[in-house]
Amino acid sequence: MSRSASDLAIEASGLVKRFGAVTALDGVDLAVPAGSVFGALGPNGAGKTTAVRILATLLRPDAGTARVAGHDVLRDAHRVRQTIGLTGQYASVDEDLTGRQNLTMVGRLLGLSRTRAGRRADELLDEFGLTEAGQRSVRTYSGGMRRRLDLAASLVSRPDVIFLDEPTTGLDPVKRAEMWGSIRRLVAEGTTVLLTTQYLEEADNLADEVVVFDAGRVVAQGSPHQLKRRSGTRTLEVQLTDPSRLAEVTGLLAAIVDTEPSRDPGAGRLSIPVTDGTALPAVVRRLDDAGIEVAELALRLPSLDDVFLALTGHTTGSGSGNTVGTDAGTTTTGPARTRTERSAA
Repeated sequence: MSRSASDLAIEASGLVKRFGAVTALDGVDLAVPAGSVFGALGPNGAGKTTAVRILATLLRPDAGTARVAGHDVLRDAHRVRQTIGLTGQYASVDEDLTGRQNLTMVGRLLGLSRTRAGRRADELLDEFGLTEAGQRSVRTYSGGMRRRLDLAASLVSRPDVIFLDEPTTGLDPVKRAEMWGSIRRLVAEGTTVLLTTQYLEEADNLADEVVVFDAGRVVAQGSPHQLKRRSGTRTLEVQLTDPSRLAEVTGLLAAIVDTEPSRDPGAGRLSIPVTDGTALPAVVRRLDDAGIEVAELALRLPSLDDVFLALTGHTTGSGSGNTVGTDAGTTTTGPARTRTERSAA
């Protein structure tokens, strides 16, 4: 469905970026609705970070156009920087300062008075559960605390649009879930989030819409549910109440779907790929006719891992063989430089 420009927080058309002989972006189009989480999914070297750096005015495209919050990233770079926040792949806070001093410093660089900067720092420390740690040196913070402080720093100016470039890299599952909660709160308050990630689960949990990057191109776009349906294959799972009847049910399923199911004898579980939902009622009838009780019967969509593999022929971890330094984890122009440039522009 097409959207008017007023509905979009970010729009890009035909973005191209080359680094020597390597084409990092090859005609990328993006349309990010305001007030949503937009996921950019792909392995290192796919082009995600390069796209973010162009949208954040840290790189100039070789071709194409882009607008953020209605401002052209080339002609109105100063206005774009006043509108956005950026958190890179690694926390860029000053370890020798306390958490509060880091946030206050950012506020001062953005032109806030000392009093307003301190007040905003206290608000953000409270919002991100860092009030007690606010007077401690960041050197004593855990990785998750640094990531939360880094995200808080990108919100000092209350940006309309925030770019989160793999914000949960290196976090354990608990800290990752905490960061997800912070992102959901941002969107609930009206912020637009462009999230780049290699974690398919992250895109599935957070994103309203996802673009799949591979070798500098967007190879698919849609909601996680829509992308899952595109792969075509679903999985029928059967959990038996009586695992001793596993062999009998294996034959029954194979006869209906004409495929041998995979089995987990210890759990009494079988799973079998199906192309549509028509097999489900047939399986229910045959199980009922045979007097076989099931604890669970489910038809599951493919995971985003399955979708990515179907679209690109490789997993997110294998990459596309098109890795360049700006998209492979280096952050020489991350959030700290962005904030300084914003105040100086």
